[in-house]
Amino acid sequence: MKIAGMVKNSFVDYPGLVACTLFTPRCNYDCFYCHNRPLIENPPELLAEEDVFAFLRKRRGLLDAVVVTGGEPTLQKDLADFLGRVKAIGYRLKLDTNGSDPEAVRSLLSAGLCDYYAVDYKAPFRRYPEICGRGADAGKTLETIDILMASGADFEVRTTVIPQLDLQDLLTMAGELPRLPRFVLNRYRKPESYRPQEEARVSATPYTQAEIAKMAEAVRAVQPNVVA
Repeated sequence: MKIAGMVKNSFVDYPGLVACTLFTPRCNYDCFYCHNRPLIENPPELLAEEDVFAFLRKRRGLLDAVVVTGGEPTLQKDLADFLGRVKAIGYRLKLDTNGSDPEAVRSLLSAGLCDYYAVDYKAPFRRYPEICGRGADAGKTLETIDILMASGADFEVRTTVIPQLDLQDLLTMAGELPRLPRFVLNRYRKPESYRPQEEARVSATPYTQAEIAKMAEAVRAVQPNVVA
């Protein structure tokens, strides 16, 4: 599998566990506020897969889990094989995905490879192309979430509360989603790398954490398990 970056120790990427986070290159979305744009548009030299496995074997017992994120990991054709090898070492596994490939997630669920999933639901259905780029399909993401709901898997849905979303957008999104086990509202931070033509959008004033917490209270009427 192609690996474009690694965080050797993370305390925030897998709830309650210490994880190694691996980044895959390429994405089929084009979110203007993407924080990993260099990995998508101009990835650095790829890490050798065997070097990554050597590190994971060495840190067995010190790390709890491995998180695979991106980019969009489901674009990697050998993702399942890679996850199986990691699982065999003894790690718990979390997959971060934009949910654009429901069948890939269904296949991973059938194989029992991941212990936790995080799916990004980025905007109201009708605004997906505006926020995520031409061709982005909220319907695919909702299908992925329905598959996870039916499976009984541990998962969360995440939304970055960019300045271009308001409370009504969040309430609309909450209504489009099934009743989730965990709905995380994350605060927006301006990315370090972005296209010059996006200067105005990425530089818009972000919501404060207090403002997001207030939004979460309103959203809780629709999604009781919202976290901010």
